[in-house]
Formats: sequence, C-alpha cells, structure tokens
Amino acid sequence: MARKSHLDHLASVPLFSACSKKELQAVAKATDEVHIPAGKTLCEQDRIGREAYVIAEGTAEVRRNGKKVASIGAGTCVGELALLDHKPRTATVIATTDLRVLVIGVREFAAIVDEIPSITHKLMRSLANRIRELDKQAFG
Repeated sequence: MARKSHLDHLASVPLFSACSKKELQAVAKATDEVHIPAGKTLCEQDRIGREAYVIAEGTAEVRRNGKKVASIGAGTCVGELALLDHKPRTATVIATTDLRVLVIGVREFAAIVDEIPSITHKLMRSLANRIRELDKQAFG
C-alpha cells in the first residue's frame, strides 16, 4: 500500500484532487520519492520530458527563457505535460531549497490510465480548468 503521506501530497495537487482514494493509491504506488539538493535543475526548458514531479517539501524557481516566472512549493506538480504529449519542457525548474519530490514516469502514468480509465476524465477536467484559469489571466 502507498504511504499515506504520498496520498496526502497527491490529493493536494489540483491535477489529482478529483481522484478517488483508489485512484490516488494507484498513482502513489507508481511514484518514487526522490531528494533533490538545492541548486539542482529538476527539469530544463526545451528538453524532452519523461516524468512529472510533485513537490512534497521545499521550494523551487520556475524560469522561462532565462527569466524567473514563479516560485513554487509543496503541492505543486511540474512536468505533467510530459506525461501527456512527450514534447519539450516549457520551463526550467531549479530547486531553491532541498526538495523532496514524488516522481512519476511516462510508462507508469500510461499504465495507470490503461488500468483505471476513469482517471482520464478527471485529469482532462483538471487540465481544462487550468487552461481556463490561464486564459482568464492572459485575456481577462
């Protein structure tokens, strides 16, 4: 069974917040916990991504075209687009403190979607909400 702390972290992430406990357990089982030291690059803009990260502890800086665009912390998921489209990263993420992250790879994610199809609808709804939020920020 997945660690309760992993379930709690995943449930706090908007991408997975609508998932049932069973769905969260499947996602949590597919993750690995990794410690990233401050200063290390988690993912790099324009490089192909093969995993997504959920920050469990610590903070990181998001840079786009070399400019800082955000600071992120616990409960943030980064790299999730890589799970869906296998295209280059849209930003660079650098640990500003030591991080504890949950990592899920493309293959593991695809296996979950195949095993539990209901999760797909919830993820699409979450991504649609995110697109609407970004559209509202950009265009009012």
